[in-house]
Amino acid sequence: MIITRTPFRVSFVGGGSDLPVFFQEYGGAVLSSSINKYMYISSHDFFEKNKVRTKYSATETVSSVQEIEHPILRTIMSKLNIGKGLEISSIADVPAGTGMGSSSSFTVGTLHNMMARKGMLKKVDKLWLAEEACQIEIHDLNEPIGKQDQYAAAFGGLNLYRFNKDNEVLVKPMNLSDEAIKDFSSHLKLYYIGNQRSASEILSKQSKDSLKADKIQALKTMVSFVDDFADSLQANQWKKCAEIIDENWKLKQSLTMGISNSNIQNIYELGKNNGAWGAKLLGAGGGGFMLFFAPPEKHSSLDQAIQLSPFPFELENFGSQVIFNG
Repeated sequence: MIITRTPFRVSFVGGGSDLPVFFQEYGGAVLSSSINKYMYISSHDFFEKNKVRTKYSATETVSSVQEIEHPILRTIMSKLNIGKGLEISSIADVPAGTGMGSSSSFTVGTLHNMMARKGMLKKVDKLWLAEEACQIEIHDLNEPIGKQDQYAAAFGGLNLYRFNKDNEVLVKPMNLSDEAIKDFSSHLKLYYIGNQRSASEILSKQSKDSLKADKIQALKTMVSFVDDFADSLQANQWKKCAEIIDENWKLKQSLTMGISNSNIQNIYELGKNNGAWGAKLLGAGGGGFMLFFAPPEKHSSLDQAIQLSPFPFELENFGSQVIFNG
């Protein structure tokens, strides 16, 4: 059996500028961190040697890889020439469609697992995993998504990702001290507000809208926030970080319809009125997790006002890993 563990991510600023339609023309940047919530992919020999079994939100038992309905699994197994007599399963700490990059964590984790199964881990590094996952999701499957999630899942850590016009991605670790990371994390509160959704529809519309002049300017401003946020992080200016997140969220809502709604806005206002310095919705929009940035002494007030169970998490540094191979 082989098991890989691949993290989900929390994006702070710059999301949307990682879409190819934007960064190939203007350049993009995102600052995000992987967290200690994971996608686990396991694979082992299947007793029916002439079949393949896959288990995710559904279970498939098929006679050939080409018959697999799950597009990511089918594409990866076909590209890597993975044959029959195999069972692949996925288990996640967080449900899909909640704004933490689950699809890309699944892609990176599956790639990592299959390369381990082929005995080709010497070829696998963080950059290979990130770029191959981008190739599969964006090019092979034509998903209308960006490149930040694949990099966050593969690299792990608190990083600034810069997306250059020539498609090169530069990864700059923030390198905060353990004490600073602990202090930064102590200001973060995460709540699940419901409404799981596919990001594809929102991102597809956002990609088209990104060509409009006012949206281009909004995204350019969001990109400029990334360096400001990085500087504030390294100066331990937590309130400034929160204010940048808040401004980024206001701009993001202007990018396309469906990113926010009355329920999201109500929760946001409750947080801001009860001690939060700033807040944003994770992911493409429409639902999922709301991140609040507030001084620790205000967290209990947030809990009482928002009346949703907080979702505890910590930042992590490892990225995708093979945690069992035997």
